Amino acid sequence: MNSKTHIYFVPGLAASSKIFEYLKLPKETFELHFLEWLMPLSENEKIEDYAKRMAQLVREENPVLIGVSFGGIMVQEMSKHLNAKKIILISSVKNRNELPKRLKVIQKTWVYKLFPSKSINNIEDFSKYAFGDFAKKRVKLYKEYLSVRNSNYLNWAIYNVLHWKQKKTLKNIIHIHGTEDHVFPIKHIKNCISIDKGTHVMILNKANTISKIITQVLN
Repeated sequence: MNSKTHIYFVPGLAASSKIFEYLKLPKETFELHFLEWLMPLSENEKIEDYAKRMAQLVREENPVLIGVSFGGIMVQEMSKHLNAKKIILISSVKNRNELPKRLKVIQKTWVYKLFPSKSINNIEDFSKYAFGDFAKKRVKLYKEYLSVRNSNYLNWAIYNVLHWKQKKTLKNIIHIHGTEDHVFPIKHIKNCISIDKGTHVMILNKANTISKIITQVLN
């Protein structure tokens, strides 16, 4: 009988599961499963229906679900179709009240519709849109980890970040958040485990700290 805790990971918007490569979790305790983004059936597919399809990729009962950024939103939606042991969010939000005002303004004004996702030929342009205007030295990082370039997926994902309807925080959630996250500023985040100087991409450069927190909260 396998007594290991099964953990399912969902990466951030447009990212591959490679973003989790620096996590170090004890293999004798945890069985790790890394999910990739499915393509939406259409740009109008409801996030609830999409999450149900993602949840069907989970084979074990009582899994731990871990999601980064938009992946954090997704694991929460997936948990509504699963009996999750625990949900761990990294650099994400627990409900729409934690979204920063600028994203709410974008949603209300529909300015995001002007974003030319079909003409993304340069991942630098997308990385600036998704993560803010970081230094050019980070572009190589995004080229490596932002692997989903499909315009239908991008349109669908951006819409569903901006229009996420969840108002109340789900039970059994652990939230890990960086103090220097400029996408989801920590001033809007309640009840989280904060990581000093952690940015929105701290899954890459604060992996050791995050690994220790995950191990502690699951033991």
